[in-house]
Amino acid sequence: MYFNCPLILQNKQKQSLLEFGIDDIMCFKGLFKKTKGENMTNETKKIAEFIANGNAVMGLEFGSTRIKAVLIDDEHKPIASGAFDWENSLENGIWTYSLDEIHNGLATCYANMKKDVKDKYGVTLKKMKAVGISAMMHGYLSFDKNDKLLVPFRTWRNTITGKASEELSKLFNYPIPERWSISHLYQAILNKEPHVKDVSFFTTLAGYVHWQLTGEKVLGIGDASGMFPIDISTKNYNKTMIKKFDELTAKEKFAWKLENIFPKILLAGEKAGTLTEKGIKLLDRDGDLASGIPFAPPEGDAGTGMVATNSVKERTGNVSAGTSVFAMIVLEKDLSKAYNGKIDLVTTPSGSLTAMAHANNCTGEYDNWIRLFGQAIEACGFKIGKGDLYENLLAKALEADKDCGGLVPYNYISGESMTGFSEGRPLFVRTQKNTFNLANFMRAQLFTSLGALRTGMDILFNQENVKIDKLTGHGGFFKTQKVGLLMMSAAMHTPISALETAGEGGPWGMAVLAAYLVNKKNETLDEYLEKTVFANSKAVTVNATKEDIDGFNKFFENYTKGLAVEKAAVESLA
Repeated sequence: MYFNCPLILQNKQKQSLLEFGIDDIMCFKGLFKKTKGENMTNETKKIAEFIANGNAVMGLEFGSTRIKAVLIDDEHKPIASGAFDWENSLENGIWTYSLDEIHNGLATCYANMKKDVKDKYGVTLKKMKAVGISAMMHGYLSFDKNDKLLVPFRTWRNTITGKASEELSKLFNYPIPERWSISHLYQAILNKEPHVKDVSFFTTLAGYVHWQLTGEKVLGIGDASGMFPIDISTKNYNKTMIKKFDELTAKEKFAWKLENIFPKILLAGEKAGTLTEKGIKLLDRDGDLASGIPFAPPEGDAGTGMVATNSVKERTGNVSAGTSVFAMIVLEKDLSKAYNGKIDLVTTPSGSLTAMAHANNCTGEYDNWIRLFGQAIEACGFKIGKGDLYENLLAKALEADKDCGGLVPYNYISGESMTGFSEGRPLFVRTQKNTFNLANFMRAQLFTSLGALRTGMDILFNQENVKIDKLTGHGGFFKTQKVGLLMMSAAMHTPISALETAGEGGPWGMAVLAAYLVNKKNETLDEYLEKTVFANSKAVTVNATKEDIDGFNKFFENYTKGLAVEKAAVESLA
């Protein structure tokens, strides 16, 4: 081998590598250097060819703090990804992102994914089989007839639409949350904002980005259901409510009617346009992408979360538990009445009615307690890693009395509309006779994290008789999996599962929706997910015992009674 190198031939009398000069070393480097293709495994080469042939599918989602893109293969496995971190800004009392930030985030996120493809597979991404765009739901992006943005983007985070939400909920006899797009539009009307007369089109963030890439003013039904109520029978905006809105605003004499300024609704699996030359310039700064790539209907993050957890079929649902917690249950029928401020109604990406119960507070307060216990350990001269600290303390809950020994904490760092609080005060309450030990304390902290959620779910369980066959959990609450699943199952009195392969969350869910567009074979979305995407996925399922469920119910009884104590704390401690 060495005699292929002329310099080594010339210097073969040298006895040690230390005797070789730089030219000799460069010759060695040339001998042993391999191309990227030679370094690839057969599997990597297969993926590289798959991408080069334009068969990969991309999902890209705009989250509130991160934009992420995921590229998947024909088995729906992630093969590349890219991300871009961003933050909303508060301008003139409005939480917003500028159009420049949106465009830069889109291009940078895509560029990072494209680089990941190049680094892993040695391929320049030029073609894709399909693309899907998703984003945080709700909010308000309005444009005039010349497609000019009329006011800065108003995100879901803004709480400036209280009066509009209240009036519309009463008018429609249907829950219209403050964050919904129609609440933003009507509040602007109530505020006499001059831009409203010029509105020609309004949409969500996902709808806007999709429009810029394809030229199509459309929206997936799941995202549209966070703009305005949907008539499940027609899979379109509720015409009766549109008529009521137009009658309500008739005195304003606007040139537009509500139905004409909405994006068109599409269902999962329907083609929503193709990548245009303008879109290429926005998405791929290098201009390598080919035009004509088909796009799935743009969706909201709730819908992509349902897809990512295989929760789009009736009587299924998912629970996302972290700093806040919400459950989404796909309903068999409409609710008997509106539960304003308690239960929101949206749809799956295929248009099935879904109830959402949302609580503002979940793990934040027990995070504070665990941090305090960690400081106590350090004060005693010991060290413990954060992961071990959580694992050991949360596991103590498994040793506790089923009802937490009567201990009742409240995790209300912020207000909790589900239980009627505009402000919160974290509390810990017990009587002298309670069994006060670490195990009961930790179980009580976990149970109270689910107290407000259970308040909302009881509306569905007890008043609406909603049945659930399967719930899938995801989020930080389930990191100590055995503990989190058991506590959630006890609170929901339903089996709870966690997928061992969680994919890439919402962006992955959007990629799956794009794959469904081009790969479906006369099958519904839930059939496609069940038979194709999740057929071989593994899940851990926990079904709480009757004793665990009875224990939570006893805790919840005390929790509900003690809300008067929480109210007194809010009123007394400013």
